Formats: sequence, structure tokens, C-alpha cells
Amino acid sequence: MEYRDNLEMARQLAVKVSEAGGTVYYVGGFVRDHLMGYQSKDIDIEVHGILPEQLEAILDQLGERQMFGASFGIYNLRHYDLDIAMPRKEQKTGEHHRDFRCEIDPFCGTEKAAVRRDFTINAMMQNVLTGEIIDHFGGQRDLDNGIIRHVNEDSFAEDALRVLRAAQFAARFGFQIAPETLALCRKMNLIHLAGERIQEEMNKALLKARRPSVFFEQLRLMDQLGFWFRELKALIGVPQSPVYHPEGNAWQHTMLVTDGAASLREKASKPLAFMLSAVMHDCGKPVTTVTMPNGKISSIGHEVKGTRIAEQFMERIHTDNKTQQYVMNMILLHMKPNLLPAQHAGTKAYMKMLDDSVSPEDLLLLSKADRIGQMTDMNAYQETEKLLQSMLRRYRDVLQKTQEVSGRDLVRAGYRSGPQFSEILEYSHKLWLAGIPYEDALKQTLSYAAKIQNTEKADSSK
Repeated sequence: MEYRDNLEMARQLAVKVSEAGGTVYYVGGFVRDHLMGYQSKDIDIEVHGILPEQLEAILDQLGERQMFGASFGIYNLRHYDLDIAMPRKEQKTGEHHRDFRCEIDPFCGTEKAAVRRDFTINAMMQNVLTGEIIDHFGGQRDLDNGIIRHVNEDSFAEDALRVLRAAQFAARFGFQIAPETLALCRKMNLIHLAGERIQEEMNKALLKARRPSVFFEQLRLMDQLGFWFRELKALIGVPQSPVYHPEGNAWQHTMLVTDGAASLREKASKPLAFMLSAVMHDCGKPVTTVTMPNGKISSIGHEVKGTRIAEQFMERIHTDNKTQQYVMNMILLHMKPNLLPAQHAGTKAYMKMLDDSVSPEDLLLLSKADRIGQMTDMNAYQETEKLLQSMLRRYRDVLQKTQEVSGRDLVRAGYRSGPQFSEILEYSHKLWLAGIPYEDALKQTLSYAAKIQNTEKADSSK
């Protein structure tokens, strides 16, 4: 359903509710985004002043009513993107995010309904029919000043997820978190949150913020990295060679790389997985970094160690398997695009690197973000980038135009599947990467297979 159709349905609902003696308001992020000049995808409305059965009868007149939890009083209409709720009172009953007892209270008034919201900028309401803004807690002022401020200390502290929401709003909107809200966030315990909810808030920052690093920096200020983001916290203060990393320690570098990746994410085949790769690309440094007696700093093997460390993080927040495999592959290879040109490597090395990558194009984007994070002259990087892109074109050309010798070809030539197959196919794959035409590659592969077979027979006869 189109955005305007959803707004029109909200208006029709508001007219009928008004005729029954009630009022309908836009609430939450919809009002905030409207005042900021954005078109919000989420249209949340709240119905005041009528009984639930009256609302249900009206919804039945307008379309096919659906309900999500009788105690929450949340409805929608089939084929419309509208979240329709009634005001409710909430009482915390446990440590987890959903441990609340809710009671519908359609006559509580706008101030009591809004006080349960997280931040003042999300506590504003707008009359659907008149357009009047209801703002009991100074949300418009905070919106104008770029401030994220909690509405109520007691209700805010009941939901630990709001710590993450404060950080992601700061990242997305470029706002400052009020000092009293930061202080409150420092006292809250995030341990009982579900990993999926942590991931959801982090993903919003990674995909929507111009500078996602703000999300992690705010969590650092709140001293809230320790449980869910311990792999990132470990980067703080880890030294790096000033020759290659004039920007500072591993944490500072990672934050710069994350923001650099954000400027490139629209080009990535998998933007979220790409951003996670940027965030976690150096997470192996805390366990591999050493300072030599001569003062030289090295992190040999951090890309290998980092794959397992990143995997632990992604499992904790319940990242799907495909994303995990992508990120681990990117971490393992992330140094090579910048290392091979410095080593004056040959074409074969580039082709192998690209062939090993789950997404060659994204790997080169990550290497560019990595260079951005080193605060080096990006004009000097242009020649390296040209070389990498030329190698990528060559790889894609081989992929599209050159047929690879397969196991089926070996079977047709009389070879049986066995222990030697993988070695023979690895040899044929190298010929394919080198761009050897199929007929020539087949001859060379069969010759290599015969050589292996003869060597094996000779060894067995001894």
C-alpha cells in the first residue's frame, strides 16, 4: 500500500473515531520524522477517548482488522502499514525486554500516554485531523537543539534497550545525548537483553547513520561496551605502528574505518555484512599486538585470529550464518588488497586473492575504507585503486569468458573420483585463474593427472 493511502486511511479512522467522541494522534517516530522533514516508513497512531470494542467496530467497518496481543491493544488493517494502538499503562515484571504487564487505558489523557515514551523527541503527538502538535515534555525544543533526552527517569530505567536506542539515535541524527540521560544509561544493566534486539539497534546505526562510529562512541561514554561489545572494547588503547597508523590506536582506527565504510556501503553487495566487516576487521589485534625491544609494533596474524573473535561476537547477537561467513572471509583477506601492491606482487597473487573472496568488489571497498581509517593521503591511493580495479576486471573477464576444467572432464577421460581428484582440480583451477584457454588447460590437466598416477604406481611398486 502506498504511503499516501496509509495516511488517508489514518484520516478516515480519525473521522470515525471523532464521531464516536474520541481522538486519533500520530505518535512516536512518525511525528519526529515529520518535523525533521523526513517521510517515515513507520506510521504509528494512537486512539484516545473510546472503548476498545468501539475501536474494533470502527476498524471492522474500514477493512480487515488484525490484532496483536489483547493486553497491548495493538491493531492494524490488512493491506495497510498502520500500527494502531490504544493508550496503555505498563508495569515492569522482570529483567527481560518484554517483561511488562500492560493495561489499556483509553481515557488516561495525552500526558500520561506520552510519559511512557523513551525520549522527548519521540513523545510528541500530532492530531491526525487538525495537525496540532501535543508536546508535554519539550520534544520540539530538543529536536531543534539536537538533544536526546529521556522523558521520565523511572519508566526509562525499566527498559534497558533504551540505552542502545539513545546511541543509535545519536548516530543517525547527529544529536548529543543529554548529560542526565548519559548518567542514567551508565547505571542500567544490559545483560538480560536478547541478542537480536542488540543487533537490531546496532544495524540501524550501521545502515542509516553517516557516522556509525557515534553509536559505539556513545556506548563507550556510557561504559556499556563491556558485555555485548567486549571485542570492540578490547581495541581501546591497543597500540599500532605510527608509520602505518598515524591516526592512533586500534579503537580510533576502527571507528574511522567504520565511518569510511559508511561512505561506501551503498556500493556493497551486502551493505550490512560489509559494515560488520569494517567494525570487526581488526578485532584480532588485542591478542596479537606486540611491541618489540626496538619499539616496533606488530600484529602478525591478527586477520586469522580475528575471524574466530568476530564469529563469537556475531553468534552472541545471533547474526545469520551467511552473514557470519561473509564477515569472516572479509576479515581474513582484508589486508591483502593494500599489501599486494606494496609487495609488487604478480598477477597470480591478485587473481588468487579475488578468487578466495566471497565478494571481490566488496573486498576492494573494505580495503579503501581501511585506508581511509589510516588518515593517509587518499590521492596517493588512487594508483593502488586503479591497479586493484584493473585486476578485478581481469578476474571478471576470466570468470565470464574462460571455461574451467571440471571433475566431469576427468571422469570422461577415464579417471575415477578419488584422493587425487582434489589435487588435480586445484591444478586445473590455477590454470583457469591464469586465463589458459579450456582446450589447452584440459591437455595440461590430463598430463598432470597422468604424472600423478604414474608417480603413485611407481611408489606402490617399491
